[in-house]
Amino acid sequence: MAKKKITKQVPLLPLRGLLVFPTMVLHIDVGRERSIAALEQAMLDDNMVFLATQKDMSLEDPKRADLHKTGTLAYVKQMLKLPNGTIRVLVEGLERGQIKNYEEQDNFTMVEVTPFADEVERDAEQDALMRLLLEHFEHHSKNSKKVSNETYNTVADIEEPGRLADMVASHLSMKVATKQEVLETFDISKRLELLITRLHSEQEVAELEKRINLRVKKAMENTQKEFYLREQMKAIQSELGDKDGKSAEVVDLKKRIEEAEMPESTEKIALKELDRYEKLPSAAAESGIIRNYIEWLVTIPWSKSTEDRLDISYAEAVLNRDHDGLESVKERVLEYLAVQQMTNSLRGPILCLVGPPGVGKTSLAKSIAESLNRNFVRVSLGGVRDESEIRGHRRTYVGAMPGRIIQGMKKGGTINPVFLLDEIDKMSNDFRGDPSSAMLEVLDPEQNNSFSDHYIEETYDLSNVLFVATANDLGSIPGPLRDRMEVITIAGYTEIEKQMIAKNHLTPKQVSEHGLSKEQLAFKDEAFVSIVRYYTREAGVRGLERQIASICRKVTKQIVSKEKEQVIVGEKEVEAYLGKRKFRYGMAETENQIGVATGLAYTTVGGDTLQIEVSLSAGKGKLQLTGKLGDVMKESAQTALSFVRARAESLGIDPKFNETHDIHIHVPEGAVPKDGPSAGITIATALVSALTKRPIRREVGMTGEITLRGRVLPIGGIKEKTLSAHRAGLKTIILPIDNERDLEDIPETIRNEMTFKLVSQADEALEIALEGVNE
Repeated sequence: MAKKKITKQVPLLPLRGLLVFPTMVLHIDVGRERSIAALEQAMLDDNMVFLATQKDMSLEDPKRADLHKTGTLAYVKQMLKLPNGTIRVLVEGLERGQIKNYEEQDNFTMVEVTPFADEVERDAEQDALMRLLLEHFEHHSKNSKKVSNETYNTVADIEEPGRLADMVASHLSMKVATKQEVLETFDISKRLELLITRLHSEQEVAELEKRINLRVKKAMENTQKEFYLREQMKAIQSELGDKDGKSAEVVDLKKRIEEAEMPESTEKIALKELDRYEKLPSAAAESGIIRNYIEWLVTIPWSKSTEDRLDISYAEAVLNRDHDGLESVKERVLEYLAVQQMTNSLRGPILCLVGPPGVGKTSLAKSIAESLNRNFVRVSLGGVRDESEIRGHRRTYVGAMPGRIIQGMKKGGTINPVFLLDEIDKMSNDFRGDPSSAMLEVLDPEQNNSFSDHYIEETYDLSNVLFVATANDLGSIPGPLRDRMEVITIAGYTEIEKQMIAKNHLTPKQVSEHGLSKEQLAFKDEAFVSIVRYYTREAGVRGLERQIASICRKVTKQIVSKEKEQVIVGEKEVEAYLGKRKFRYGMAETENQIGVATGLAYTTVGGDTLQIEVSLSAGKGKLQLTGKLGDVMKESAQTALSFVRARAESLGIDPKFNETHDIHIHVPEGAVPKDGPSAGITIATALVSALTKRPIRREVGMTGEITLRGRVLPIGGIKEKTLSAHRAGLKTIILPIDNERDLEDIPETIRNEMTFKLVSQADEALEIALEGVNE
């Protein structure tokens, strides 16, 4: 039984909907004037107030009859005035108390209170009740989300039975009236029994509630369940401040999926992923992954296309406007348009433009797109060494993305763009896979209607795409990949074509980019001739454009600094702006020489001339090869030597020359690697010249491989080699007779200026290249 104490007189603080147990510490917001006055009086006295709960919490000004007589004597620990005029008070409950008398003051009420303190000593019955109460409270804390493990541990450490009962009561979700009943129970044992009964009832209700929920859940149909969950999700999102949640975004995505006109199977996958996305919380990591996947699916073009402009005359005009020369490429594009117009159902061809840098491969692809009225997409494959760059990454990887093909299709926005695969010969492979193998499916007309990207997973139709690949060196493209493309070789430009390109394309472009006008800067035709001959040596026109840009920069500086108002560039002005001539026009020898033959070579940057020198010295037949020659050229040298030894007598050479002479074969410019099967005839001619002392005609160039029997075998790159011979000033070219068909590819202007000698045997080549016996 609680002990009475001496009566105290303290200010009264009525509480609405709230009850404070002894030992409880909590904040109370006080706003009524009488309550604020009571607090101020308490702070002037000993900080003590009496907390009594109203019977009806709706009353603003309660009277004596409206208050419970039993309450809690509390200590005011802290007061804080809030901006809205309310006072926040931190109080600590000390003891139970009963009001014995009321004394009304001007603006608050003083009460005479009799405090009651709980007995400290406890008996065996109370020990049993405490243990039973803790068991029930433990079970309640495990099933209730409102009571944490830390709270239970704190309560379990309490030794005083009365304080334990009050602490348990303060943590139970009971009505204020029920809590008031606990507060008015001064007998500790009865108080413990009351709480045990209350907890037992709570457990029975919770079990019953659980069974009802299970029955309802089983009986609920799928549609009702989905509706319930959606409504619950909306309510949660609304509480979190996300007014619409994902609903607006999901509706938008669903609309975009329907408008994308995907294949039926792909649309099912997209809607399935959208359903998963809707059910996942926004904070889930997978939510962002699914969102990105759906975004890719709806962004890729599945049916949108541009209508082809099948006007051959217009296409021809565009190609001629943008490019001088390149007749074979233009002809192929026009053929494609003609067949498309005739059948209206032709799969896009796969063209591969092979040629040196700067010959206009990329710009040609842009012109093709314009002539067809198609979108243009360019993807650079230089340095790609990972298969995932082509096929995409699987979605299980962090940062997964589709491959460059699908990315390009997204960028193009239609299912039938002109798709440029730039530098396809620069792809390589390593431990991450072989991207060129992945390209096989992309460029195979029989397979690319069902291209599979690892990220998208669904098949994608590439059959309407017009693929155009570019390469510098056809030899570095794997055979299976090369087999899937129609190779069109762009050898380079003749001198006349370069002058026309400079005049019609490069100069107007550079003049405009440098902010100049035609009146401020003009070029004479002789200026273009000078730049092409003496300041560039290339198959393409990139170097030519750089030289023109250099002149434009210098002229711009003169005009800005008021040095000149108008400049007309002729041959003299070219040398003034670009400095001394860098190259000598016509690289042919100035006189016939012994043991020096001019060969023609093919490189990745176009054709080039090759000087092969042979020197004899006293020795024992040692053969020395220098000039950074590849294995093929070394074998050509050995073959040529064997041929000369076998035909020594008929050629007027001492059959035992190899016993008395060492032979040194050298190809100048040793820092440049040289290899290829077309130097045999050149080496043989240089050898015969050195051994017979017969000079080689300086204006003769030659190319072709020979056998041990002296047959001259056909080789490739005839057009490139002929253009290089023309640049070098050669007049006569010796070619294998089997290459006669390649003469058609050589521009007519070059054919008219040069003489072509077709030979089948090395003897014929020697007769053409060598002069009579040197006197």
